[in-house]
Order: sequence, then C-alpha cells, then structure tokens
Amino acid sequence: MQGVTGGGRVYKTLYRHVLTRVDPEAAHHWAFLGMRLSSRVPVAPQVLRKVFVDTDERLRTRVFGLDFASPLGLAAGFDKNATGLTSLGNFGFSCVEVGTVTARPQPGNPKPRLHRLVADRAVVNRMGFNNDGAEVVAKRLRQFRAVPPAHPVVVGVNIGKSKVVAEADAADDYATSARLLAPYADYLVVNVSSPNTPGLRDLQAVEKLRPVLTAVREAADTAAHRHVPLLVKIAPDLSDDDVDAVADLALELGLDGIVATNTTIGREGLRTPAAVVEAAGGGGLSGAPLKERSLQVLRRLAVRTHGSLVLVGVGGIETAADVAERLEAGASLVQAYTAFVYEGPGWARRVLTELAASRSRRETDK
Repeated sequence: MQGVTGGGRVYKTLYRHVLTRVDPEAAHHWAFLGMRLSSRVPVAPQVLRKVFVDTDERLRTRVFGLDFASPLGLAAGFDKNATGLTSLGNFGFSCVEVGTVTARPQPGNPKPRLHRLVADRAVVNRMGFNNDGAEVVAKRLRQFRAVPPAHPVVVGVNIGKSKVVAEADAADDYATSARLLAPYADYLVVNVSSPNTPGLRDLQAVEKLRPVLTAVREAADTAAHRHVPLLVKIAPDLSDDDVDAVADLALELGLDGIVATNTTIGREGLRTPAAVVEAAGGGGLSGAPLKERSLQVLRRLAVRTHGSLVLVGVGGIETAADVAERLEAGASLVQAYTAFVYEGPGWARRVLTELAASRSRRETDK
C-alpha cells in the first residue's frame, strides 16, 4: 500500500505541474494509451495487478447474478469504444461501463470540449457521444469475449441516441444499438440524461422513455438469447417528482436498475472564479460538486423502489467514505471517473483498501 500512496503523490505532482498544462482531452488520450500499452508488455499485467488491485475477499459483491471483485467500477465516458477493458481491470476496477455508444458512429461536438475546474475537483465536458458506433464496438467486444482475460472484469455497455436521429425515431435507434451490443454485454444502460446531445434529456419524460426502454428490452434479450440486465441512467437535475416517475416506470417495466446520476448542467456553489467557469462553457459538470445531489437522488430512489431495483451510485465519489455512504444509502454498486482523473492510477486501490479496512473495523466493533 505504501507504494500506491507514494505513487499517488508522484501523480499529483505530475498532474499539477504537467497535465494541467495539456489540453484535457489530449491528456486523457495519452494517459489511456499508456495504460493500454503497459498492459501488453510481458509480465506487466501481473506487476500492475500487484500494485493497483486490492483482492480482499471482503470487497466481493454479487449483483445481477454476476460476481464483482469489488463494488467499485469505472463510469461510462472513460472507455468510449471498448479499447482498454483488460488494462482498466489491471488498475483496480471490477467493472468498466463502455460508452456512451450510439447506433451510428459520430465525431462528437467541436473541440475544445473538455475543461478542468481544478479548484472544485470537477470537469466540464460536452463531448457529444463521440464514438466509433455500435457495429465497431460490438466487434471489439466480440473479440474481447473470444479470449477472456486471466482476471475477468464485468462489462457494462452504455447506449445513447445518435445525434442525427429524430426524437420520434429514438426507440428504433436505441434498439439497433441494443441488438448489436447486448450479446457481449453483462448489462446495458440506456443513457437519456447527457446534456450534450440536443433534446436527449427530454426522453426522461416517462411518456417518451417508455417506448425506448420497451424497445431496448425486447431487442437486447432477443439478440442475446438471454435476459440482459437493463438499467436507465438519469440526470441529477430532474425534479423529485420526475425522479419518482422514472422509478415507478422502471418498476412497471421490470427494469433491473437505475444509475444515479449523470452529470449536471448546474454551476451553483463552485469555488472556481465565475469568469473561468463561464469560459469553460456549457456541458455536463462532473466531480465533487455533484456529490450532494447525486446522493439525494440515490436515497430517494431507494425509498421509492423499496430495494426492488439495483441502484448504481455515481457522482462526486472520491473516498472510501463516499463509497460506503452510497452503499449504505441503497446502492449495490458505485462508479467513478473524475476522481480517477485527479488522483491517478493508484486511486481505486487506495479507496478499496480503506473500504475493506473500515468493514473490518466495524466487524471487530460488533
């Protein structure tokens, strides 16, 4: 653990003096490339896992009938195209949610489209679902499944609406992605909550969401010849009444779960100077400022669904205490992204080691 802690200090120094001077999207590209390449060097995966993976049995979690090495996964957005699943497992994540993937390949929004708000430990993104498209991603996932890694990682696939597709055709568009991707996914997530595709969040209204979820459910299970766990990812900016409405719809349709939450369009209470925030522009805000509202939504969902759905807590998770709080609030799994960016490759292990230790202390105190 000492090596991971020391590595964390090195990464923070590197981040502060080097990476913050590089375009955020370029920094992500090169960092992710380095992670993938490092996992291909002979013997390197074993070394990486020894340094970055906590194998404590107390962390094991079973959800959807699947075994997760821990409750901590990597949220959608980091590996959009399923290019680094094995390598990300070597950096401590029990699950990687691929995507967001759309039925049609698309370049996303114009650059620059990713900005750091360092004082708030936050990121603003307006990527716009840039991805290679469902057919290409499905091919990569098929290849991944053909030669299972020595250390399995659960693979979720997050699907969204193609930008050029009209709202009236959204259900068919989502179903196309589900048909292609479901055979290789451990679970699917319908993303109707990104603020970076015009009109997408309108699909969270239950009368528009119902046909999308129904179409995805039928397409996924038919294509995969099995029940594919299906979740919907919602925005933190929904009103409480709308959160309740989505929860009721999920129960009615027999969904398996809800991911709470996506990024926010809000900018309240930030430490970053207003001029800097304004310069960052529109898009979804992730990271520490999202913590309180995402937790509120999670708790509301837990009460509304009476434990009948799997809840995945996302948004502002930085510490073992944050993970424990989400689990106690009703989440079965948690996901993170922005803290990984700020804290570096040793972050997942540091969090999970402390989580296991805290569980051990609680057991001792009983």
